Amino acid sequence: MDFLKLKSIIEGMLFLAGEEGLTVKQLCEVLDQRPEMIKDVLAELQKDMSKEGRGLQLLEIAGHFQMATLKEHAPYFEKLAYSPSRSSLSQAALETLSIIAYRQPITRIEIEEIRGVKAERAIHTLVNKDLIEEVGRAEAIGRPILYGTTKAFLDYFGLASLKDLPDPEQFADVESLEGETQDLFDRIRGEQLTIDDVD
Repeated sequence: MDFLKLKSIIEGMLFLAGEEGLTVKQLCEVLDQRPEMIKDVLAELQKDMSKEGRGLQLLEIAGHFQMATLKEHAPYFEKLAYSPSRSSLSQAALETLSIIAYRQPITRIEIEEIRGVKAERAIHTLVNKDLIEEVGRAEAIGRPILYGTTKAFLDYFGLASLKDLPDPEQFADVESLEGETQDLFDRIRGEQLTIDDVD
């Protein structure tokens, strides 16, 4: 594999790894490359990001390489986080918050396994809004962060405690409802085709 392609792949992998980052060993195993080659690519990537004045930097923290924003841009990120237009929660954030509320303490990886998509941005939003917080570390490789809900979460939803969360059984018919909705759309589409054929 040529150097440029390797650099591009590593950049993508580091982006996907998020705050947990990746070690040289992990990159070597996945890419089937020598540690010297991986270290050269990481050094080059770090240099590129700095030289080109990009909005991200590559940091090494406790042997893990990870992408991070620049400290001097922090005021803009804070402004974005507290922007009135971003005050409501997205569908992804609501789904993530529901999973955390019912399954806490839970890691980001476990949330992503349940949702089937990345949850890093949703988790970041929920932490910024003080609805979830770090409640410990899992007894697993890399000691991933465990998330749980906060007192602000209870206040926001008017709950005395987590015992007051609605019973998940109440939502058992959601899937069948989605199926019925799809059937309705299919019928409407079928009727529209019939009308068009007559015209």
